[in-house]
Amino acid sequence: MSSSNTVLYFQAGFGVLVNMFLLFFYTFIILCHRPKPMDLISCQLTFIHIMMILTGGDILESLKFGNDVKCKTVFYINRVMRGLSICITCLLSVFQAVTISPNTSLFAKFKQKLKTYMMYAFFYLWSFNVLFSSRWFFYVAGFTNISETHQMKVSKSCFLYPVNHIIRGLMLTVAMSRDVFLVGVMMTTSTYMVIILFRHQKQCKHLHSIRHLRASPEKRATQMILILVVFFVVMYWVDFIISFTSILLWVYDPVVLTVQMFVMNIYPIITPVVQISSDKRIINVLKNFRSE
Repeated sequence: MSSSNTVLYFQAGFGVLVNMFLLFFYTFIILCHRPKPMDLISCQLTFIHIMMILTGGDILESLKFGNDVKCKTVFYINRVMRGLSICITCLLSVFQAVTISPNTSLFAKFKQKLKTYMMYAFFYLWSFNVLFSSRWFFYVAGFTNISETHQMKVSKSCFLYPVNHIIRGLMLTVAMSRDVFLVGVMMTTSTYMVIILFRHQKQCKHLHSIRHLRASPEKRATQMILILVVFFVVMYWVDFIISFTSILLWVYDPVVLTVQMFVMNIYPIITPVVQISSDKRIINVLKNFRSE
């Protein structure tokens, strides 16, 4: 096994473990306590990241069933999860912006029905990504009789069929439009949250209650989401540039593929680490476990 594969397997293993811990924690909160609306989104994002990591590399290559079926299934699930990752991260940002918005703002009327809107959002986002990613069933294969010069390798044993230039351009345009829109929404809501925090901080300084500001759960949650959005935007666009260039030129260098897998796993690993370090409930659970 090469050193690059060792790094990828270690990265994936750590990512799955830390996300599994977070998934169990949020599941316990949802089933046994009164969860916050953000807990429902975070739980779903954690599950998505576990699936993303498991289907993102060569981890499932050893499964013993038809190579073509395996490639189509694994690649499809990975693309669905990647689409959901940007959608749910955007949803997390939007809902946190609504949560911390002042009662005099336009968003105030949405606060009371946040869980209802969230369920609708989950349904539409999952439906859209499941349907939108289904196109890959027609273009991915584990084997093909077409000359290898026209194929593009996307994993150890999976290839992309040659795609018509017009169809390829259309697919890239639709995917890019979706991603640019969602990243734009994330950046807009993040700017809005920064403005609210800045105003809140000025008010608290004026009232000499800066200690209250530091202890605010809303502020901690908002800071966590802002960090996640920044990480996501940077990592996502690095990954997108690699994918866009490779599909446009119809060539995937093995080194580039390895770099992309490494970049792809950074956000699903950083997310639970940031969530654990910023959620007092999780910190208290870990402290109690350590003391026992």
